[in-house]
Amino acid sequence: MIEPESPGPAAGHAGDPDALRKAEAAVDHGLLRRAQAGEEEAFGELVQRHQRRAYRVARNMVPTDEDAQDLAQEAFLRVFKSLDRFDFGHEFTTWLYRIVTNLCIDFLRKRRSAYSVSRGVLEDDGPMELEDHDQAAPSDQAEAQETAAEVDAVLQTLAPHFQSVLTLREIEGLSCPEIAEIVGATHVTVRWRLHRGRKLFQEEWERRARMREKGAADLLDGGLNSSEPPLTRGNERRN
Repeated sequence: MIEPESPGPAAGHAGDPDALRKAEAAVDHGLLRRAQAGEEEAFGELVQRHQRRAYRVARNMVPTDEDAQDLAQEAFLRVFKSLDRFDFGHEFTTWLYRIVTNLCIDFLRKRRSAYSVSRGVLEDDGPMELEDHDQAAPSDQAEAQETAAEVDAVLQTLAPHFQSVLTLREIEGLSCPEIAEIVGATHVTVRWRLHRGRKLFQEEWERRARMREKGAADLLDGGLNSSEPPLTRGNERRN
C-alpha cells in the first residue's frame, strides 16, 4: 500500500521553492549513494519519500488504482536494478518521472492495441482516466465527484503523449523544460503537445456539454408531448 509521504529534512526550506528543491535533491542523492553502497534501508527511505508521487503520476494516466499501484512498484523495481547507472547531474525525481511515464505509455499502448483488435478497428486515441485527488468540502462532494468523473471521461479521449504532458504540467506543476527532459522531446514539442492537448480537451468538453443539453431538451419535449408519465409508457411497452 502507498504510505503517506513524510515532510523530510528539507521541510525547513518551505518558504523558498528553489532552496527546497535543491535540498530535496541533495537528500535524494545522499540516499542514492548509500543505496548504491548496498544499504537497503536507504533505498527503502527513498521509496517512502517518493512512492505517493510515483503512484499519483501513474494514476493520472491509467484507468484503475490497481494498475497505478502495479506500475509504481514496477518503476521502483527498475530504479533498484539501475541504481549504478544513475546520473547525479540530474534530480532523482526527473529520473523517476521518466520511468513511470514510460511505463504508463507502454501500458496504455498495449491496452489500446488489445482493445482495438477485439473490436476490429484501429484507433489512435485510447481511453485514459484522471483521478482528482483534491478533497472537496462535504457540501460540495457530490458536485466535485460528478465534475471529476466528467474530467476523467474527457481525458480518456487523449492519446498518451498528450496525457503525459498534461499530467506532468497541470497535475505535477513541472515546467516545460523539465517535462521535455522526462518525455525525451524538445521544449518546443512539449509546448505544442500542451497546446494541442488543451485544445482537444476543450473541444471534447464542449461537445459533451452540447450532447447533454440536447438530451435534456429531447427528454423534456418527450414528456411535454405525452399526457402519461415516462414510467407508465415504459410499462406499457414492456407489456
